[in-house]
Amino acid sequence: MFFEIKDLSIHYSTGGNTFKAVNHIDLSVEKGQTIGLVGETGAGKTSTALGIMNLVPNPPGRIVSGEILLEGKDILKMSKIETRRVRGNRISMIFQDPMTSLNPTITVGEQLSEVIRVHQKASKIEATLKAKEMLETVGISGDRYGEYPHQFSGGMKQRVVISMALACNPELLIADEPTTALDVTIQAQVLELMKKLKNDFDASMLMITHDLGVVAEICDSVAIMYAGEIIEFGSLEDIFDSPSHPYTVLLFGCVPDIDSDVKRLTPIEGLMPDPSRLPEGCHFYPRCPKRIPICAGEAPVNVEIGDGHKVKCFLFGKGAALN
Repeated sequence: MFFEIKDLSIHYSTGGNTFKAVNHIDLSVEKGQTIGLVGETGAGKTSTALGIMNLVPNPPGRIVSGEILLEGKDILKMSKIETRRVRGNRISMIFQDPMTSLNPTITVGEQLSEVIRVHQKASKIEATLKAKEMLETVGISGDRYGEYPHQFSGGMKQRVVISMALACNPELLIADEPTTALDVTIQAQVLELMKKLKNDFDASMLMITHDLGVVAEICDSVAIMYAGEIIEFGSLEDIFDSPSHPYTVLLFGCVPDIDSDVKRLTPIEGLMPDPSRLPEGCHFYPRCPKRIPICAGEAPVNVEIGDGHKVKCFLFGKGAALN
Protein backbone atom coordinates (compact mmCIF):
# COMPACT_ATOMS: atom_id res chain seq x y z
CA MET A 1 0.00 0.00 0.00
CA PHE A 2 1.33 3.45 -0.94
CA PHE A 3 -0.03 5.38 2.07
CA GLU A 4 -1.73 4.14 5.26
CA ILE A 5 -3.06 5.61 8.49
CA LYS A 6 -3.36 3.08 11.33
CA ASP A 7 -5.13 3.68 14.65
CA LEU A 8 -4.48 7.45 14.58
CA SER A 9 -5.67 9.45 17.63
CA ILE A 10 -5.07 13.18 18.17
CA HIS A 11 -5.98 14.99 21.39
CA TYR A 12 -5.83 18.65 22.41
CA SER A 13 -5.42 19.59 26.08
CA THR A 14 -6.34 23.06 27.33
CA GLY A 15 -7.91 24.52 30.47
CA GLY A 16 -7.82 21.14 32.21
CA ASN A 17 -9.92 19.50 29.46
CA THR A 18 -8.87 16.97 26.84
CA PHE A 19 -10.53 17.30 23.43
CA LYS A 20 -10.50 14.07 21.46
CA ALA A 21 -10.34 15.42 17.91
CA VAL A 22 -9.38 12.19 16.11
CA ASN A 23 -10.16 8.75 17.51
CA HIS A 24 -8.50 5.56 16.25
CA ILE A 25 -8.97 6.11 12.52
CA ASP A 26 -7.68 3.82 9.78
CA LEU A 27 -7.38 4.92 6.16
CA SER A 28 -5.35 3.83 3.14
CA VAL A 29 -4.68 5.55 -0.19
CA GLU A 30 -3.48 3.75 -3.30
CA LYS A 31 -1.28 5.29 -5.99
CA GLY A 32 -3.29 7.69 -8.15
CA GLN A 33 -6.43 7.40 -5.97
CA THR A 34 -8.49 10.36 -4.74
CA ILE A 35 -10.28 9.88 -1.40
CA GLY A 36 -12.85 12.33 -0.07
CA LEU A 37 -12.84 12.90 3.71
CA VAL A 38 -16.31 14.26 4.47
CA GLY A 39 -17.91 15.57 7.65
CA GLU A 40 -19.35 18.52 9.52
CA THR A 41 -17.24 21.30 10.96
CA GLY A 42 -15.51 19.89 14.05
CA ALA A 43 -15.49 16.29 12.80
CA GLY A 44 -11.68 16.10 12.93
CA LYS A 45 -10.89 16.41 9.22
CA THR A 46 -8.28 19.18 9.45
CA SER A 47 -6.67 17.60 12.53
CA THR A 48 -6.25 14.41 10.51
CA ALA A 49 -4.55 16.39 7.73
CA LEU A 50 -2.23 18.13 10.21
CA GLY A 51 -1.41 14.72 11.71
CA ILE A 52 -0.43 13.39 8.27
CA MET A 53 1.87 16.40 7.77
CA ASN A 54 3.20 15.99 11.35
CA LEU A 55 2.15 19.59 11.98
CA VAL A 56 -0.18 19.14 14.98
CA PRO A 57 0.62 22.18 17.18
CA ASN A 58 2.19 20.95 20.42
CA PRO A 59 1.05 22.32 22.82
CA PRO A 60 -1.92 22.01 22.98
CA GLY A 61 -2.18 19.08 20.55
CA ARG A 62 -0.44 15.74 20.46
CA ILE A 63 -0.67 12.50 18.54
CA VAL A 64 -1.45 9.95 21.25
CA SER A 65 -1.44 6.81 19.11
CA GLY A 66 -1.10 5.50 15.61
CA GLU A 67 1.15 5.13 12.61
CA ILE A 68 1.24 7.14 9.36
CA LEU A 69 3.01 4.98 6.79
CA LEU A 70 4.40 6.27 3.50
CA GLU A 71 5.45 3.20 1.53
CA GLY A 72 5.86 1.34 4.83
CA LYS A 73 7.89 4.01 6.66
CA ASP A 74 6.27 5.72 9.67
CA ILE A 75 6.32 9.52 9.20
CA LEU A 76 5.76 10.02 12.94
CA LYS A 77 9.04 8.27 13.76
CA MET A 78 11.15 10.21 11.27
CA SER A 79 13.76 12.73 12.37
CA LYS A 80 13.11 16.43 11.76
CA ILE A 81 15.41 16.38 8.74
CA GLU A 82 13.64 13.33 7.24
CA THR A 83 10.24 14.91 7.92
CA ARG A 84 11.26 18.10 6.07
CA ARG A 85 12.35 16.02 3.10
CA VAL A 86 8.95 14.32 2.96
CA ARG A 87 6.86 17.43 3.67
CA GLY A 88 6.59 19.48 0.50
CA ASN A 89 8.49 16.99 -1.64
CA ARG A 90 6.47 13.78 -1.28
CA ILE A 91 3.40 15.07 0.59
CA SER A 92 2.02 18.58 0.04
CA MET A 93 -1.01 20.38 1.45
CA ILE A 94 -3.36 23.00 0.04
CA PHE A 95 -4.61 24.90 3.06
CA GLN A 96 -8.19 26.02 3.57
CA ASP A 97 -7.99 29.78 3.06
CA PRO A 98 -5.76 31.20 0.31
CA MET A 99 -6.14 34.66 1.88
CA THR A 100 -4.14 33.56 4.94
CA SER A 101 -1.88 31.02 3.20
CA LEU A 102 0.08 33.72 1.36
CA ASN A 103 2.34 36.34 2.96
CA PRO A 104 0.93 39.76 1.96
CA THR A 105 4.37 41.45 2.13
CA ILE A 106 6.17 39.13 -0.32
CA THR A 107 5.46 38.72 -4.04
CA VAL A 108 3.73 35.50 -5.08
CA GLY A 109 6.70 34.62 -7.28
CA GLU A 110 9.16 34.90 -4.40
CA GLN A 111 6.95 32.74 -2.20
CA LEU A 112 6.68 30.11 -4.91
CA SER A 113 10.39 30.15 -5.75
CA GLU A 114 11.26 29.84 -2.04
CA VAL A 115 9.35 26.55 -1.90
CA ILE A 116 11.35 25.28 -4.88
CA ARG A 117 14.70 26.47 -3.48
CA VAL A 118 14.12 24.92 -0.04
CA HIS A 119 12.81 21.54 -1.17
CA GLN A 120 14.66 20.97 -4.45
CA LYS A 121 17.96 22.71 -3.65
CA ALA A 122 17.61 24.79 -6.82
CA SER A 123 19.57 27.95 -7.57
CA LYS A 124 17.76 31.29 -7.47
CA ILE A 125 17.61 31.48 -11.29
CA GLU A 126 16.38 27.87 -11.62
CA ALA A 127 13.73 28.46 -8.91
CA THR A 128 12.53 31.65 -10.61
CA LEU A 129 12.14 29.90 -13.96
CA LYS A 130 10.33 26.94 -12.35
CA ALA A 131 8.05 29.32 -10.39
CA LYS A 132 7.02 31.15 -13.58
CA GLU A 133 6.43 27.77 -15.23
CA MET A 134 4.20 26.66 -12.33
CA LEU A 135 2.18 29.90 -12.53
CA GLU A 136 1.63 29.22 -16.23
CA THR A 137 0.59 25.65 -15.37
CA VAL A 138 -2.29 26.93 -13.23
CA GLY A 139 -3.38 29.50 -15.81
CA ILE A 140 -1.60 32.61 -14.48
CA SER A 141 0.81 34.56 -16.69
CA GLY A 142 4.45 34.22 -15.61
CA ASP A 143 4.68 38.00 -16.03
CA ARG A 144 2.77 38.32 -12.73
CA TYR A 145 5.67 36.74 -10.81
CA GLY A 146 6.51 40.09 -9.19
CA GLU A 147 2.98 40.97 -8.02
CA TYR A 148 1.68 40.80 -4.45
CA PRO A 149 -1.24 38.66 -3.16
CA HIS A 150 -3.60 41.66 -2.87
CA GLN A 151 -3.33 42.12 -6.65
CA PHE A 152 -4.93 38.72 -7.26
CA SER A 153 -8.58 37.68 -6.99
CA GLY A 154 -9.64 34.93 -4.55
CA GLY A 155 -9.70 32.32 -7.32
CA MET A 156 -6.26 33.34 -8.57
CA LYS A 157 -4.85 33.23 -5.01
CA GLN A 158 -6.13 29.68 -4.74
CA ARG A 159 -4.41 28.83 -8.04
CA VAL A 160 -1.16 30.22 -6.64
CA VAL A 161 -1.54 28.07 -3.50
CA ILE A 162 -2.20 25.01 -5.69
CA SER A 163 0.91 25.77 -7.76
CA MET A 164 2.96 25.99 -4.52
CA ALA A 165 1.66 22.60 -3.38
CA LEU A 166 2.48 21.01 -6.74
CA ALA A 167 5.83 22.75 -7.32
CA CYS A 168 7.86 19.76 -6.10
CA ASN A 169 5.78 17.06 -7.83
CA PRO A 170 4.37 15.49 -4.61
CA GLU A 171 3.13 11.92 -4.59
CA LEU A 172 0.29 12.72 -2.15
CA LEU A 173 -1.67 15.97 -2.22
CA ILE A 174 -3.86 16.92 0.76
CA ALA A 175 -6.50 19.51 -0.14
CA ASP A 176 -8.23 21.02 2.91
CA GLU A 177 -11.53 22.49 1.65
CA PRO A 178 -9.74 24.25 -1.24
CA THR A 179 -12.91 25.78 -2.71
CA THR A 180 -14.72 26.95 0.45
CA ALA A 181 -13.93 30.66 0.07
CA LEU A 182 -14.70 30.76 -3.67
CA ASP A 183 -17.90 31.45 -5.60
CA VAL A 184 -19.56 28.59 -7.48
CA THR A 185 -18.14 29.43 -10.93
CA ILE A 186 -14.57 29.70 -9.64
CA GLN A 187 -15.07 26.52 -7.57
CA ALA A 188 -15.81 24.58 -10.74
CA GLN A 189 -12.71 26.00 -12.47
CA VAL A 190 -10.46 25.17 -9.51
CA LEU A 191 -11.82 21.60 -9.26
CA GLU A 192 -11.25 21.02 -12.98
CA LEU A 193 -7.74 22.38 -12.62
CA MET A 194 -7.01 20.12 -9.63
CA LYS A 195 -8.29 17.05 -11.48
CA LYS A 196 -6.13 17.87 -14.51
CA LEU A 197 -3.00 18.58 -12.48
CA LYS A 198 -3.48 15.47 -10.33
CA ASN A 199 -3.53 13.38 -13.49
CA ASP A 200 -0.64 15.29 -15.09
CA PHE A 201 1.53 14.85 -12.00
CA ASP A 202 0.27 11.28 -11.31
CA ALA A 203 -0.44 12.15 -7.67
CA SER A 204 -2.77 10.63 -5.08
CA MET A 205 -5.12 13.03 -3.29
CA LEU A 206 -6.95 13.34 0.01
CA MET A 207 -9.78 15.84 -0.53
CA ILE A 208 -11.12 17.22 2.76
CA THR A 209 -14.56 18.79 2.38
CA HIS A 210 -18.09 19.07 3.73
CA ASP A 211 -19.48 19.47 0.20
CA LEU A 212 -20.84 16.25 -1.30
CA GLY A 213 -20.97 17.95 -4.71
CA VAL A 214 -17.18 18.37 -4.64
CA VAL A 215 -16.82 14.72 -3.65
CA ALA A 216 -18.97 13.57 -6.58
CA GLU A 217 -16.89 15.67 -8.96
CA ILE A 218 -13.39 14.58 -8.00
CA CYS A 219 -13.20 11.50 -5.72
CA ASP A 220 -12.87 7.76 -6.32
CA SER A 221 -13.63 6.70 -2.72
CA VAL A 222 -15.26 8.41 0.26
CA ALA A 223 -14.65 8.33 4.03
CA ILE A 224 -17.45 9.78 6.16
CA MET A 225 -16.15 11.27 9.41
CA TYR A 226 -18.13 12.01 12.58
CA ALA A 227 -16.82 13.06 16.02
CA GLY A 228 -13.26 12.05 15.16
CA GLU A 229 -14.13 8.64 13.70
CA ILE A 230 -14.52 7.29 10.17
CA ILE A 231 -17.99 5.78 10.39
CA GLU A 232 -18.41 4.71 6.76
CA PHE A 233 -15.99 4.08 3.91
CA GLY A 234 -16.57 2.92 0.36
CA SER A 235 -16.27 3.68 -3.31
CA LEU A 236 -18.03 6.75 -4.69
CA GLU A 237 -20.80 4.48 -5.99
CA ASP A 238 -21.15 2.70 -2.61
CA ILE A 239 -21.63 5.96 -0.70
CA PHE A 240 -23.80 7.80 -3.22
CA ASP A 241 -25.95 4.85 -4.34
CA SER A 242 -26.11 2.83 -1.11
CA PRO A 243 -25.38 5.06 1.92
CA SER A 244 -25.70 2.78 4.94
CA HIS A 245 -24.75 4.49 8.21
CA PRO A 246 -27.72 6.53 9.53
CA TYR A 247 -25.51 9.64 9.62
CA THR A 248 -24.53 9.24 5.96
CA VAL A 249 -28.19 8.77 5.00
CA LEU A 250 -29.10 11.94 6.89
CA LEU A 251 -26.25 13.86 5.22
CA PHE A 252 -27.73 13.08 1.82
CA GLY A 253 -31.14 14.15 3.15
CA CYS A 254 -29.68 17.64 3.66
CA VAL A 255 -28.65 17.96 0.00
CA PRO A 256 -31.11 19.25 -2.63
CA ASP A 257 -31.94 16.67 -5.31
CA ILE A 258 -33.70 17.86 -8.47
CA ASP A 259 -34.91 14.30 -9.16
CA SER A 260 -36.77 13.99 -5.83
CA ASP A 261 -40.26 15.30 -5.22
CA VAL A 262 -39.40 16.76 -1.79
CA LYS A 263 -40.67 20.16 -0.64
CA ARG A 264 -38.35 20.54 2.38
CA LEU A 265 -34.89 19.25 3.19
CA THR A 266 -34.53 17.16 6.34
CA PRO A 267 -32.07 18.63 8.87
CA ILE A 268 -30.05 16.43 11.22
CA GLU A 269 -31.37 17.01 14.73
CA GLY A 270 -29.02 18.08 17.50
CA LEU A 271 -25.36 19.09 17.35
CA MET A 272 -21.99 17.40 17.02
CA PRO A 273 -20.95 16.20 20.52
CA ASP A 274 -18.42 18.12 22.59
CA PRO A 275 -15.06 16.38 21.89
CA SER A 276 -14.15 16.74 25.58
CA ARG A 277 -17.29 14.80 26.59
CA LEU A 278 -17.96 12.26 23.87
CA PRO A 279 -20.96 9.97 24.48
CA GLU A 280 -20.38 6.44 25.71
CA GLY A 281 -20.88 3.81 23.04
CA CYS A 282 -21.69 5.11 19.57
CA HIS A 283 -20.85 8.81 19.26
CA PHE A 284 -23.84 9.37 16.96
CA TYR A 285 -26.26 7.67 19.37
CA PRO A 286 -27.88 10.87 20.80
CA ARG A 287 -28.83 12.11 17.31
CA CYS A 288 -29.56 8.81 15.58
CA PRO A 289 -33.19 8.09 14.56
CA LYS A 290 -32.39 4.35 14.28
CA ARG A 291 -30.63 3.86 17.62
CA ILE A 292 -31.11 0.64 19.55
CA PRO A 293 -30.25 -0.05 23.24
CA ILE A 294 -26.79 -1.53 22.55
CA CYS A 295 -25.68 1.78 20.93
CA ALA A 296 -25.76 3.61 24.28
CA GLY A 297 -23.12 1.55 26.06
CA GLU A 298 -20.93 -0.20 23.51
CA ALA A 299 -18.78 1.23 20.71
CA PRO A 300 -19.52 -0.29 17.29
CA VAL A 301 -16.74 -1.78 15.17
CA ASN A 302 -16.28 -1.70 11.41
CA VAL A 303 -18.38 -4.21 9.50
CA GLU A 304 -17.69 -4.92 5.82
CA ILE A 305 -21.05 -4.94 4.05
CA GLY A 306 -19.67 -5.08 0.52
CA ASP A 307 -16.39 -5.25 -1.34
CA GLY A 308 -14.44 -2.52 0.47
CA HIS A 309 -17.64 -0.90 1.80
CA LYS A 310 -17.30 -0.62 5.60
CA VAL A 311 -19.75 0.74 8.18
CA LYS A 312 -19.28 1.35 11.90
CA CYS A 313 -22.85 0.74 13.09
CA PHE A 314 -24.82 -1.83 15.12
CA LEU A 315 -27.50 -1.99 12.43
CA PHE A 316 -24.99 -4.30 10.73
CA GLY A 317 -23.02 -7.20 12.14
CA LYS A 318 -23.38 -7.85 15.87
CA GLY A 319 -26.38 -5.59 16.46
CA ALA A 320 -28.33 -6.52 13.34
CA ALA A 321 -30.17 -9.36 15.11
CA LEU A 322 -31.21 -6.94 17.86
CA ASN A 323 -32.71 -4.43 15.48
